[in-house]
Amino acid sequence: MRGIVSTGTVVLVILGFGNHTWWLAAGALVYLYARYGRGAPAKPPPGGTGAVPDSYRAYRERRDRQARWERRYRRERPFETRRQAREKSR
Repeated sequence: MRGIVSTGTVVLVILGFGNHTWWLAAGALVYLYARYGRGAPAKPPPGGTGAVPDSYRAYRERRDRQARWERRYRRERPFETRRQAREKSR
């Protein structure tokens, strides 16, 4: 597969001396092979609230970091925090 892609890229570059659009096609071919071809890195698991933590320590570090950000937000924006608390209690 790698040989086919490299050969195709060389051919497209050679054709590109007459028409520069072929160079763009060669670049797109290399990009697609690097992105989706064999040997490309695996996609990371989806993040978000449903992700399972790697370990309890990693979970605890993320939880503590989030708590620090929330405390900082409340400290730096007291009026916004009060408004959100009022809306939440309704």
